[in-house]
Amino acid sequence: MYSVKDIARDIVAREGGFVNDPDDPGGATNFGVTIHTMRRLGIDLNHDGVVDQRDLRSLSQSDAVNIFIRHYFHAPLIGGLPDALHPSVFDMYVNAGSNAVKILQRLLRSMGYDIAVDGVLGAQSHAAAQDAYAKAPQELVDAYGIARRNYYFTLADRRPASRKYARTRAGGKGGWITRAEAFIAPKYHLSQSAFSERTASWG
Repeated sequence: MYSVKDIARDIVAREGGFVNDPDDPGGATNFGVTIHTMRRLGIDLNHDGVVDQRDLRSLSQSDAVNIFIRHYFHAPLIGGLPDALHPSVFDMYVNAGSNAVKILQRLLRSMGYDIAVDGVLGAQSHAAAQDAYAKAPQELVDAYGIARRNYYFTLADRRPASRKYARTRAGGKGGWITRAEAFIAPKYHLSQSAFSERTASWG
């Protein structure tokens, strides 16, 4: 099993460098860290009293790794989940914040666990996840990845501007979908025909 730092390094590598896509609600990002996160955390790297894109561009990969570990793994208590869920839930928390936890909580509720869907990991969510994992370890990991993939599809269904993140111009799987499927057993990956059918309504 990878360490938390290994997972964070993989996330940073997956996110890439500086991007300022007008269609991304998260705004400008560098190594996956958004300008909003920089401002919320008060990360003023050039010490000029203003957190802006100059600070974001100055962010190093090591800075991003440390931010993710502290604020996106330890702060939301992802460490209380089964180790096998850490890579996918951590990656999703960086990508979608507390929605990563809500996806897991909805999944656990669908399995019969009486927990709140509030985006906050506490004793009940931890216990439910540990119990579900003990009963069906790989199945839980795959089910979370599939639920995550469905979350991305739903976002793209609702917001046409986001469809480019789920489907390439050539009609293949976009970054969102390949990112989700990286944490799902290959037998559950969508075939190209199944993917095309799922996205046909997007035009």
